[in-house]
Amino acid sequence: MFGVLSRLERAILAREPELETAQFDDKTLQVQGLYQAGNHELFDAGLAQNAITRLGLDLVIRMVPEPLPESVVALLPLGEWSFSYSAQQTPTADWTGFSDIVNRQPSTAISLNVRLAGKEIPIAAGAFNLKFSAARNAGFVKERAVTMLMRELGRLHATGALHAVEAPPQVDTEPPSGMDIVRYSAGLATNLLRRFTKAFKARTGIGSTVWTLFIGDGDITNFDPSRAVEIPSSRDEIRADPFLFDHEGETYLFYEAYAAGARKAHIAVGRLEGNELTPMGIALEKEHHLSYPFIFRHDGQIFMMPETNQARRIEIWRCVEFPHKWELYSTALEGQSPADSALIEHAGEWWLFTNLSDFHAYEDHCSELHVFKVDGPTLREVVPHRCNPVVIDGTTARNAGRLFSTNGKLYRPSQRNEHGIYGYGLNIMEIDRLNLDAYEERCARTIVPDFKPGLMGCHHFDATGGRFVIDARLGD
Repeated sequence: MFGVLSRLERAILAREPELETAQFDDKTLQVQGLYQAGNHELFDAGLAQNAITRLGLDLVIRMVPEPLPESVVALLPLGEWSFSYSAQQTPTADWTGFSDIVNRQPSTAISLNVRLAGKEIPIAAGAFNLKFSAARNAGFVKERAVTMLMRELGRLHATGALHAVEAPPQVDTEPPSGMDIVRYSAGLATNLLRRFTKAFKARTGIGSTVWTLFIGDGDITNFDPSRAVEIPSSRDEIRADPFLFDHEGETYLFYEAYAAGARKAHIAVGRLEGNELTPMGIALEKEHHLSYPFIFRHDGQIFMMPETNQARRIEIWRCVEFPHKWELYSTALEGQSPADSALIEHAGEWWLFTNLSDFHAYEDHCSELHVFKVDGPTLREVVPHRCNPVVIDGTTARNAGRLFSTNGKLYRPSQRNEHGIYGYGLNIMEIDRLNLDAYEERCARTIVPDFKPGLMGCHHFDATGGRFVIDARLGD
């Protein structure tokens, strides 16, 4: 019954475009059967050994629940690779991530594991925000898994070694029960009604997701959002993604601004006096959506790198007349889909941090962090990190403001996307290693939307001159 329902759900809510193969011709692809799945008595060890030797196989990627016999794994120098969700299926049903939705977990965790010499070790792991539908959740997780697999194959090719990581919790291998299906169906109906109502309000201009700003005293290491003061938005100017900037003795606030029901946003600016914001109008506006106005100073000039994902590139703008006149200065990553990008000069080198997404069925900017070594704001030299994406995890990957170099330590604010909510929480990540060969970071602190009443999210941080600003999402 679950198999029939899930196939129906995939057809209605998670239909994906047909895959067009570009790297090989599947009509001429050679296939060698080694044993009958599920019946190891029919497995021919001699045939397998000859095939592995003839083809020079290093590893096998298993996408089905049934593991290879140990005798075959022993023939593979790099063992058998599989994803943790591979055990969440039968020939007629696939319940990848289903229990996470039914049990209202914050996210769906997956790992890529290697079975070698009788042991199974995880070599990559990540957690991803839940979708409203189990079929969409499974499709999304498996697209992320492709990126994870390709990265680890590239890392193995470059280093010649496997690197173990901490394993996430074990997945639920038991198929859904009848009561699970009833609970899920009721929850899905509620979610669909909520989404329909929200879409109707957005189309008619009745409602929009509302963000507000909070300002307080502190920096990246010690800020307390519970003591911050609200700078409220209005229906005519909803504010998010705030960046502070000191200029000629004054403090300015640049932010994404849009009116309720609007289809795109622009960059607005205001002067900050104490806890009061005096709006000064539009700083930058284009025919496409703009947000995340990362503003910085270099060599006596002022630059801004807003999110221009809809233009399919990164754009850096130079200030001609502060704060309202800007000219296009440089571009990078042409034709790609970058979001929430930030630059930092650290230890004499410039680094670009951005969240890229492929153009796949579930285009998503929250799950992959890409790092590039660059020559500065000119962006003439853009060298990708050898392990890109350096982070594959929906709970930590997406940038949430500028990076900070403080007391010899490097901090990166990041979004914590969980509970099916975009921008649910905020992480302060401490970067321990940064070079073209390695990237390591750890979560030093997490802020969830409980520091003020009536909040359901917070997803951006910035600070300057002993003051910080944070945005927060109000309840729908």
